[in-house]
Amino acid sequence: MRKGVSLTPDETWNLSPHILGLLERRLLDEPYNPLSLLKCRIIDYMQSQCRSSGIRAPLFAICDQEPRVVSVWDNFDSLLTPVDHISRRPTDTYYVNKDYCLRAHTSAHQHHLIKQGVDSFLVIGDVYRRDEINRTHYPSFHQIEGVQLYTPRQLFDHRPDDEVAMFEDGIRTPQKQETHTIDTANVITFKLKAVLEGLARDLFGDDITMQWVDAYFPFTHPSFELEVFYEGDWMEVLGCGVVEQKVLELAGVSTKAGWAFGLGLERLAMVLYGIPDIRLFWSHDSGFTSQFTGRSPNESFKYRPISVHPQVFFDLSFWLPEGATPEDTTANAYDLIRSVGGSLIEQVNLIDSFHNKKTGRLSQTYRLVYRSNERALTKQEVKVIHKQIEQQLVEKYRVKLR
Repeated sequence: MRKGVSLTPDETWNLSPHILGLLERRLLDEPYNPLSLLKCRIIDYMQSQCRSSGIRAPLFAICDQEPRVVSVWDNFDSLLTPVDHISRRPTDTYYVNKDYCLRAHTSAHQHHLIKQGVDSFLVIGDVYRRDEINRTHYPSFHQIEGVQLYTPRQLFDHRPDDEVAMFEDGIRTPQKQETHTIDTANVITFKLKAVLEGLARDLFGDDITMQWVDAYFPFTHPSFELEVFYEGDWMEVLGCGVVEQKVLELAGVSTKAGWAFGLGLERLAMVLYGIPDIRLFWSHDSGFTSQFTGRSPNESFKYRPISVHPQVFFDLSFWLPEGATPEDTTANAYDLIRSVGGSLIEQVNLIDSFHNKKTGRLSQTYRLVYRSNERALTKQEVKVIHKQIEQQLVEKYRVKLR
């Protein structure tokens, strides 16, 4: 589970077979999954809006292959999580042993990336928590974490370093940390909010109404949550804040300061695509996946609920008549199949085309997916409809069944 590290379970192990099964999936690598589409959309926005000064190169390093098993120190201590915090309990976190666990958030990678000298990055991946299970909660979900650090010159409009005071030996207030000047806190907060308000407009539209709410996170101060007014109610979109300077110091960085944000992809995808149940993201049902296949990340559309009844599959193969083009035959087949099968036809996919070089003949194979919204179909009754489709294709378009 963690490349290059030998992990021996101990008495703290609490990974169930179900969780081990979830680890075998990588939803963000599945191009037909709505989470993958949303991930690409957010990356595209961040890279288009935020670029390195003076060059056209994207600013953020994309870190989407980080290990899902992390040290307990990275998951909690590096982020200043109190030792008695509820999130450390085995009732909340999946432990491999006393020293390693499944990451509970993408923030678990902040320390080692910052220590490696990466100043701007997006960490994207699946995270695991022992949570309640209902239509909006699942033990595995997906996050995007963004971090950007600044030198004094980068933060304060490229003025010479000796003209800028980024740090001070001061006091902590609601507006700033004890090591930051008020100017440092204000400018970082301004830059952070500008980026994230732009992201919200990109996702929800230019006219979306937004508000910032003060929040608390152990690893940022000041901290905020961004809410949007969507379909008649306020909805939390993400959490963010000025990175605690101690987090940076633990990673060996003492001359920079910056911001971080984190958001849950499922929460946003359910709203943007109208997906009613978080479990659908894990579905192999082609009635679900087919609605996202071939879609653009920037395309706005809503999911159409699928039937709870099972699918019935039948394949249809035939030789094309002489002189018929594959394109015309496909169009005619789709029309006839829909005409005969009506609303019981959920999907039709051309799954194979074959050219016999000896005879010059062409053949096509279609996979028909039948499903009713009202009841479970039997294979026998579907077979009757399927035979009617075959018969009419032969009679109307002179195909030869295979």
